[in-house]
Amino acid sequence: MKLLYQLNAAFTILILIIMSITAFFIHSLLMDMLIQDEQRQLKARAELLIDVINEQGADRNPQLSQLVQDRNYPILLFDRSQDQILFRTMPAEIARTWMDHYEDELIDEEVWESKGEKYVVYDFALSSRSNQILVMATPLNDLQAVQSVFAFRMIIVFVLGLLLAIIISYFLTRRLVTPLSRLKKEVEKIQKRQFDDVQAVEASGEIKEVEQAVRLMAEELARYIHSQKQFFQNASHELKTPLMSIQGYAEGIRDGVFEGEAAEKGLNVMVSETERLKKIVNEMILLAKLDSSKDVYHPERTDVIDIVDQSTVRLLPLAKDKNIDLHVDLSEPFYTDIDSERVLQAFINIVSNAIRHAENEVHIHTQPENGWLTIQVEDDGEGISEELLPQLFERFIKGKEGETGLGLAISRAIIERSGGTIRARNRKNHSGAVFEILLPHNE
Repeated sequence: MKLLYQLNAAFTILILIIMSITAFFIHSLLMDMLIQDEQRQLKARAELLIDVINEQGADRNPQLSQLVQDRNYPILLFDRSQDQILFRTMPAEIARTWMDHYEDELIDEEVWESKGEKYVVYDFALSSRSNQILVMATPLNDLQAVQSVFAFRMIIVFVLGLLLAIIISYFLTRRLVTPLSRLKKEVEKIQKRQFDDVQAVEASGEIKEVEQAVRLMAEELARYIHSQKQFFQNASHELKTPLMSIQGYAEGIRDGVFEGEAAEKGLNVMVSETERLKKIVNEMILLAKLDSSKDVYHPERTDVIDIVDQSTVRLLPLAKDKNIDLHVDLSEPFYTDIDSERVLQAFINIVSNAIRHAENEVHIHTQPENGWLTIQVEDDGEGISEELLPQLFERFIKGKEGETGLGLAISRAIIERSGGTIRARNRKNHSGAVFEILLPHNE
């Protein structure tokens, strides 16, 4: 069953349940209200009759009979001390039954019954010293008839209200479900990888949030698939180059083209290209594991400042070899949960990259603030070209003096796996690049 019909059915059932419960209580309370209202009317009639009785005295029966005939009042007047009916406008058998059972059963009751018929009554003594009881009665059938008329009208109102509620529910749920149906079509486009055809869907509330999430997912998938295509293209190119060199020299040595020193040089090139090929493959495997595997990253409580210091110590020989001065400004210890070996590898990649591109010096600065540690690595080289800057951390993107094009990609994967961020920019008003790493403090 479609969601539209499910929502309509659920809403209709809910309305039916609520209206049925409401109708049951209204129907029950209505009779109580009618009985109480009828008793108030009987009391008013009784007070009128008392005035007539008190004015007429001993000659009250003719006037009382005339009043009852004019008003059609069901009345019983009896003397319970003498066990005598003084006046009645109802069958004698009913009057006698009420008088006989008054003391034991009927006193203080609102509804009296006799011969299968029920009456709403109001009874009271004519005076505090008198044993004469006046009973005013109304057949319950009259009230039940009023109740039935009201119930019939109430059913009509409920039915009309239910139909109106169903119609309104249909349009409201249709308005709710229509964006979902359109969103489903857009998701099917994503399934077919038609990312450029995904359109915005007019919606509101949570559906709008889902729609925005779906479009962002489509854009991210499009970028991911595009990056994967580029990755495979670049990977095939990077792997193909050393393989061609190895194959060329191997065939030349086999066929006797290279002999003596040339053969020795070819073997050295083959070894060098093999090492380069091995490094590329290892870095590709590491990147794949960082993206998908949990076993490759093992966080533990570590002082990040100590990791930064280790990376600079290991790179001092490289800096001296290139005549680059390392200026290190480290803050107090900053502990967080990271994989020390992986983060050290990321720092070495970034600092060595700065050393290779610097002219004279590299500055490393750390600053803790608001639960985050900021690590800045600045060099005074030529800086990063504007074309290369947006895709600097992508795989196989190499600048000048780049090796495999995977170092910065690995560094970004490690930093993000550590819960941090990394970004690069050019220095303002100065030549050179700035790499900024942010790592969070974990309690």
